[in-house]
Amino acid sequence: MLHRLALGTAFGATLCATLAMTAPAQAQANFPARSMTLVVPYPAGGTADLLCRFAAEKVTAALGQTMVVENRPGGAGGRIGMDQVLRAEPDGYTYLCATQLNYSISDLVFAKTAFDPRPLEPVSLLATYPLIILLRENFPANSLKEFIDYAKANPGKINYGNQGVGNTGHLLGELMMLRAGFKMTAVPYRGSAPALKDLLAGTIDMVPDYLLANKGAIDAKKLKFIAVASEQRLKDYPNVPTVGETLPGVTSVTWMAVSAPPKTPKAIVERVSAAIQKGFKDADMQAKILRLEATPQGTTPDGMRKMIADSRKTWEPVVRAAKIAID
Repeated sequence: MLHRLALGTAFGATLCATLAMTAPAQAQANFPARSMTLVVPYPAGGTADLLCRFAAEKVTAALGQTMVVENRPGGAGGRIGMDQVLRAEPDGYTYLCATQLNYSISDLVFAKTAFDPRPLEPVSLLATYPLIILLRENFPANSLKEFIDYAKANPGKINYGNQGVGNTGHLLGELMMLRAGFKMTAVPYRGSAPALKDLLAGTIDMVPDYLLANKGAIDAKKLKFIAVASEQRLKDYPNVPTVGETLPGVTSVTWMAVSAPPKTPKAIVERVSAAIQKGFKDADMQAKILRLEATPQGTTPDGMRKMIADSRKTWEPVVRAAKIAID
């Protein structure tokens, strides 16, 4: 009797262990069985949000379940939306769509509050787009060299606006000062729009921003477009030099990318990544992205992982040298 009981107990334990192992495997095989959520830690509209929506559209089409975009702006550096994904179940139904700096340096600028998104699982990089250097219309310089010469001759008198502490414009301004040895006063705003409003009004001198939102003002000569922070000049503005032509090696090309909560199964991550990769190779999709003045990508998880490492290598020294921190 005891022998039978022991056998029954052993069989039951084995069955439970088998079910425990097969349940996640079966869930992965049936993935996705319901709609997914793509958290965007920025307001709706604008290049970043549109690229995320393109990704959701392609995942929906490829996997047969809707990927719903949920805009969750709030918190410095988009922290509220990012934190939501960091805490989400790693079951393949929640994702984050955010910029390069969210992935590469958040743990550095949020050091006091121990906020670290590095455990997120990379899925795919969507697109890249460079910063451009804009001056107010009546600024007494017409090139980056002239701007730097003016700044050196007038230390501390130049105010440059940016999208917020620790954001791309802030970091590029700090990098330019470090490399060229001049001083400006950083004026942080809550996003590009208010900074550009003040630049157009002439109350600040310079803003590093993106081309799409500023083409109208540039073409109408309401702003001076003096440099682009990509490796090559822009096709539509061939007469505008790169930053690197004046400050060799200085570039600032940001990107949007999708990630999953920590410990999301590799098989699920790769399915979603493959959907984005395939979708972003579509000619119509590439045309849409190019109209946003961005360059389509659609990478593997490893490709995105490398971009995160490259971004950190570029910006960690700037964060530390400029002592950039967000409370």
